[in-house]
Amino acid sequence: MKILNIYKSEPDATVKKLVEIVTRDRESESFDLHVEKPDYDSLVDKIFSADQTICWW
Repeated sequence: MKILNIYKSEPDATVKKLVEIVTRDRESESFDLHVEKPDYDSLVDKIFSADQTICWW
């Protein structure tokens, strides 16, 4: 199972720990929306290639 983690803001220690737990023994990828100019085309491709997508505030 491939998981995509989307971060709307810089992840804090709690979010990092939760991501570690959720993605344990699974393939995972991340995407940062909090950067100046996110590549939305890449995001769409990643969403469709992932089995599960989690958005983190």
